[in-house]
Amino acid sequence: MSVLPDIEPASGPCPGTPELLTAIDARPRDLGGFTVGRVLPAAARKLIGPFIFFDHMGPAAFPPGRGIDVRPHPHIGLATVTYLFEGEIVHRDSLGSHQPIRPGDVNWMTAGRGIAHSERTGAEPRQSGSRLDGLQLWVALPLRHEETDPEFHHHPARDLPALDIAGTRVRVLAGSAFGETSPVRTFSPLFYVDAAIPAGGELPLPNEHEERAAYIVSGRVQCGNEPAERGRMLVFAPGAPARLRAVSDARVALIGGAPIDGERHIFWNFVSSSQARIEQAKRDWREGRFPKVPGDEQEFIPLPG
Repeated sequence: MSVLPDIEPASGPCPGTPELLTAIDARPRDLGGFTVGRVLPAAARKLIGPFIFFDHMGPAAFPPGRGIDVRPHPHIGLATVTYLFEGEIVHRDSLGSHQPIRPGDVNWMTAGRGIAHSERTGAEPRQSGSRLDGLQLWVALPLRHEETDPEFHHHPARDLPALDIAGTRVRVLAGSAFGETSPVRTFSPLFYVDAAIPAGGELPLPNEHEERAAYIVSGRVQCGNEPAERGRMLVFAPGAPARLRAVSDARVALIGGAPIDGERHIFWNFVSSSQARIEQAKRDWREGRFPKVPGDEQEFIPLPG
């Protein structure tokens, strides 16, 4: 998804719950007729591990003839990770990829030195009307991989590890957690987990990763004395044992990993350790030097500003 930096206060401390550092609430952002909840970057935390961007798309209902149309736009220095709970998005990119993503699948697109892509509702759901609910995250690439060749990989739901932890259904979408490792290729130590916790159930947080957070997709949970419901992210203290208890049936996304190796700058869809590199990417997009997206060559999102 296309983004302009909008870091603003949307968080607060969690008194009486020492395992928590802060809570961050999603802020609504209009992406041209489609509203998302933006969690990262925030004033309190720009990153959780290597995760530098976190959007909750929906839940939304589109009438017949409508859908999302994120026109071709560029990225550098990051990987986009798309995961749906409901609906379908058609991904196209400048490598020639053309891939519908459906609930339970993972689309991982490594931008590296540069890629362009679009995300749209497909013809069939657009004609009949559709719903959409999902997450899109960005992962900042380590210094040695910032200029790697761009890649796109689709991982169907059946290929991702699934397990049951005391009644909680857990899927490891990327990285390693709960003794399982996803087949998704990553560039630094991280974890990304989808967990469905039944009312009254508890889920311990993985403790092998230094930075950890839990985003409430639906329902209501509690950690110590801190309640959280849809649209709130809880950020945990390094090394502190922590567990989530579901007050109602809840869907939770867990993310984290090792801190990224140095400061990252972010402008629009560009992430880099070098401000000069971002300026170059801005010129390249403005002057048409990024490759086109086959099958979606007629439109594009102009450089902001």
